[in-house]
Amino acid sequence: MASGSSAIRGSRVGAGPMGEQDRGFHADRVAVSYWDAIGNETVRYFAANLPEEEIPETIDSPQSGLPAGRDKDNPPLVAKMEPYKTHLAYVKERRTEQEAEQLLDEALQQLRERRGTASAE
Repeated sequence: MASGSSAIRGSRVGAGPMGEQDRGFHADRVAVSYWDAIGNETVRYFAANLPEEEIPETIDSPQSGLPAGRDKDNPPLVAKMEPYKTHLAYVKERRTEQEAEQLLDEALQQLRERRGTASAE
């Protein structure tokens, strides 16, 4: 005969006198619908006694991963994704030597002005 735990056969481990209503499964809840830009609807449930200010206006839609809002007619827009830039594209955006010298001169002038005003005080 194998000896085991002291649990009664057929009982759930950890089950106690507390019922489902005590755990909150039957608490009063409010269903709130959220829509994303594609038109997917997601329903979230919140406690009925939760103030309206604490219910979030937007969530991330689990179907699409896009932001979803409570307004069905005007859902949040899809975030604009910038295309991947190659190294060559960055090289083409670089400033000319004259522009770089001008920016450096302006930055040095601003530093000198700040240093001058700081030492004068």
